[in-house]
Formats: sequence, structure tokens, C-alpha cells
Amino acid sequence: MKAIVKPTARLQGEINALSSKNYTTRYLLVGALAEGTSTIYYPAHSEDSDAMRRCVRDLGAVIEEDEEKIVITGFGKHPKPISELNVGNAGAVLRFLMSIAAFCPDLTFVNTYPESLGKRPHDDLIDTLQQMGVEVQHSNGRLPITIKGGQPHGGKLTVSGNVSSQFLSSLLFMTPLLEEDTEIEVLHDLKSKIIVGQTLEVLGQAGIIVHASEDLMHYRIPGGQSYQAKEYVIQGDYPGSAAILAAAAVTDSDVRVLRLEENSKQGERACVDVLRAMGVDLTHDNGVVHVRGNQKLKAGEFDGDHFTDAVLAMVAAAVFAEGTSRFYNVENLRYKECDRITDYLNELRKAGADVEERQSEIIVHGKPQGVEGGVEINAHYDHRVIMALTVVGLRSKQGLIIKDAHHVAKSYPQYFDHLRSIGAQVELVSE
Repeated sequence: MKAIVKPTARLQGEINALSSKNYTTRYLLVGALAEGTSTIYYPAHSEDSDAMRRCVRDLGAVIEEDEEKIVITGFGKHPKPISELNVGNAGAVLRFLMSIAAFCPDLTFVNTYPESLGKRPHDDLIDTLQQMGVEVQHSNGRLPITIKGGQPHGGKLTVSGNVSSQFLSSLLFMTPLLEEDTEIEVLHDLKSKIIVGQTLEVLGQAGIIVHASEDLMHYRIPGGQSYQAKEYVIQGDYPGSAAILAAAAVTDSDVRVLRLEENSKQGERACVDVLRAMGVDLTHDNGVVHVRGNQKLKAGEFDGDHFTDAVLAMVAAAVFAEGTSRFYNVENLRYKECDRITDYLNELRKAGADVEERQSEIIVHGKPQGVEGGVEINAHYDHRVIMALTVVGLRSKQGLIIKDAHHVAKSYPQYFDHLRSIGAQVELVSE
């Protein structure tokens, strides 16, 4: 499906932020790992969260749901022995469940998205699972991946944090269920430390004890623990909302986004501070971000590792800022659904933006007068790219046509509906 994004001068209205995908997938997992029944209120409904829901059910969790909650009876540390599991295009779901699959005798994760998730590497987690006595069959660290587990052991482990924090999070979910105590040392660097903080927050709520060093590079996890069945409430999602806020920032707008907690542990909460630093007129009170955009933004320098999943939306805003912006410490964007540096910047250039890349930086020479647009661009099957390119299209002179725009459903199925509800001129047509 293509999205035809037309220049839109003004956005106005109010939106309820969708529920957090990151928290939904984590609460579904801890609910599945509990022996008992948990309730999750206001879960996200997206391809990623639906993938976790489907996979834990395949592994033996019993799930009942209605419009506002999921009731899940877990399987503890005894997942159902099945031969295959399909995570779709959900990288975090794959990585979290690779460790849980170590409790299964023989489980293959199939490759249904060879042009996206199928290209992403998972060697760092595979190496650690092998340290635990788990046999892993794989294709150069990529799908399909077969886990031959059954008797994983703890002890002293290392994991690289260079590519993704998801490998560490995966181990933190699984190791409390081992008989032995476990020590984990993170090698090299650790990307997206704030997202690891979300994992630790959820583990604590589920009754799990993890002793983490202050720099989040060393962990001691007592063995023999069990997850407690609990009630959880999902908060609003900053990564998806970042694109809505960016769209409001680059247009003449009066937009309010609700359900965004000021004290959230989501790193992408920083997008509010980034926009404020760009000179956007906004307030953030009582869970409401209120943007009064006047199309005047100024450039800045930002550490993107603090708000990984909001970087592309903030880059889209910087396209229209006065001066040169720099987003640094963002190399991990290269290892997402696509190369979110090279692939995204190539599409921005087609739209008329003046951007440069380094291995771990995005540099944006702003054009306050706007960009030309008037071209068809490729979203590279990436939901974050789709959302960010839409922001650029709204402020372009001739609009943009975005191919494969339906992939936005991976995290935010209502994205275009929400934009249109505040006045964005976007039309979806079959390709």
C-alpha cells in the first residue's frame, strides 16, 4: 500500500497516544513466564506485540482478551516443546524468545521476512547461549535459527552490547529461572541503556531480583527464582508519538498528545526535550504534551543513543530547522529493520533534504524554507522510516508518495488514522 502525503499547512486536535509496544511485549513475556494468571491492561495492538502474543500462546500460555485487557496464564519455565516458531518481522520478540527456547529440546525460528529481519545478525546472543551449553544452528548468525536446549546452565557469562541491548534483556528474562546463580558481564559498549532500564523495571515488578552495577555493564542474578503473577498497566508509547510530535513541530499546529507520562523510563521521552531544544513551543503536564508549532525550528546536537526509536522522527524535524543538526552515537540504527542511517538518508535526499552520514552520526543541514518533494520514495519495509518520511512529506512543497506504507502496522497501525484526525492530508492507495 502507498501513502500519498500531501502538503498540510495546519494540524489541530487531540490524540490518545497508543500503548507502549516495548512494555506490552515485556509484560506479555513475564506473564508467560509466571506460574499463575496475570492481567495486562491497555495492551498495544501492533504487529510486534501481536507476534509476542501469538508466540507465547504457541509456547503454552493461555490467553484471554477483550478490548482493554489481556488475561494470561503462564507456563513458567516449562514452555511447550514445539518444533517451529514464527516471530514475523519482530526482532525483539525473536531475541527475547531465543533465550526462553533454551528450555525447549529442539525449536527452530523460521525466516518469513528474508529482506528485513532475515538480514539482521544475532551472533552476540548465540555466542552467550553457547556459553550456557545450548547448541545453536544458524546461518551466519541469521535466521533460520534452531535452538537445541533443555538444560542451560548459569555461571559466568559474557555478552556483547555493541549491536543491541536486546541480547542482554533476553538473558535477564531467562537467567532467573536457572538453578545456579548467574553473572553477566557486558563486553565493549552497551547500546540503548535506557531500554535495559525498562527491562529491569518490568523484572522488578514481576518479583525478580537482579543486582545491576550502576553503569549497567555487570549483573548478578540469583538462581531458582520464579515470576509472580501480577496486574500491569501499559503506559503511552513515546517512540510512536515522537512522529506525531515532530509533525506538529514542523507545521502550524495546536496539537495535544495524551497518556505520555512525564516520569516514564522510556528513553524516547527525550524527544520532548529535543523538540524543546529546537525551539518548539510545547508544554508537558499531567501526561499531556501540547505542541504549538509555528514552523520555526533551530538546529542542535543530540546523543541519539538516549532515544533510539525516536531519532528518525527528530531528524525529520531537523530537516526544517535553521542551521546544522548532528545526531551522534546512533550506529545501532544500522542494525534495525533496515539500515536506518544509509537507507533513510537516501530517501530524505530524494525528497530534497541536505543530509550527511558518518558511521555513527546523522548530520542535517536544515532547510527552513522546506523541501521540494514530489517524488516516490522507498520505506524499506521499516515502520520508523515510514513515520518519519510522512513528517517530511507534510512540510514538502509537492508532497511525497511512500511505498510499502502498510508496514507502519509493525508498531503503530493507527498512525495514518491519527494523523488524519488532526488534519493531515494523507491518502492510502493499493500499489
